[in-house]
Order: sequence, then structure tokens, then C-alpha cells
Amino acid sequence: MEPDSRVLVLNASYEPLHIVPLHRAVKLLLLEKAELVEANEGHVRGLNCSVQRPSVIRLNRYVKLPQMQVPCTRRAVLQRDGYTCQYCGASPGAEALTLDHIVPRAHGGMTTWDNVVAACRSCNGYKANRVPQAANLTLRTTPRQPTRVGMLHATLHKHAVWHAYTYQ
Repeated sequence: MEPDSRVLVLNASYEPLHIVPLHRAVKLLLLEKAELVEANEGHVRGLNCSVQRPSVIRLNRYVKLPQMQVPCTRRAVLQRDGYTCQYCGASPGAEALTLDHIVPRAHGGMTTWDNVVAACRSCNGYKANRVPQAANLTLRTTPRQPTRVGMLHATLHKHAVWHAYTYQ
């Protein structure tokens, strides 16, 4: 997906809420549920209208979101760990990283935020079916469950214009 096909959605209070596909942002603008804050070059054209290509939109009404837990998925774990092996520090890219259960599933380990980390194939293969201490490996960080806002902020670096809307 090309970089400008994603749009940052701000709450009415200008706090970041979501990153949505371009078509969803255009729909919110056309339904007058949001206003354009920042635009990319070009326009999105339809049969009867033309809209500036949005980069950031702001909802007209404040949306109160419940404190939702972030699901423990491969993508979310890799994002939390910065696409870096938590044993050796290598950053080979998402395709070359695996998920490692700190306490192996064979030993009763669960797929939870505090038991799963990103690991390169060689470290994961070396650790095998052992706990890190038994394999003489140490974790670079203590795995924790991220917040929804924290996960969103981890993606805001992808567009320079989005930096203005991060919490400083």
C-alpha cells in the first residue's frame, strides 16, 4: 500500500485516534463527519465531486473510546519490539523475524504479551525448546502489553506531517 493511501484520524480534541485507508477518510469528509486538517498533493475525484487528498482529518464530534486491549498478534508484537530481535538486537526485517515464546508452549507457556517476543530465526532456533537462561540468552527488554495509544504512536513516524500530532 502506498504511503499516502493511509490517513491519520484525530479526535475533535486533536488527539490521534486511528490510521484509516484513504477511501474511509474521504467518506468521512463527504458525510461531513470530519474536516480536512492536512492534505497531500492531488485530489480524489468522484462522479460529482473532488476532494483534496487527505493526510490528516479531524472528527467533528468527540469520540470517547473505551480502554481496549491490544490483541497479541504477530504484527503487534513485531511493532512493539521495533522489528528487532530481542535476544541479539538484529533488525533483519519483518519477514525474517519469528515470534518466540519465552517459556515454550511445550512447558506450559501461553501466547501472551509478557511471554512472546520478536526473535531472528537463528536466535529462535538456538533457543529451541528452552527458556532463555538455559540457552544462555538474555532479553534486551522486558516484554509488556502495549496500550492502543502507544501502538498508534509507534506508527506516526511514517509521515513527517503526522509528527505534529504526537504527544511530546
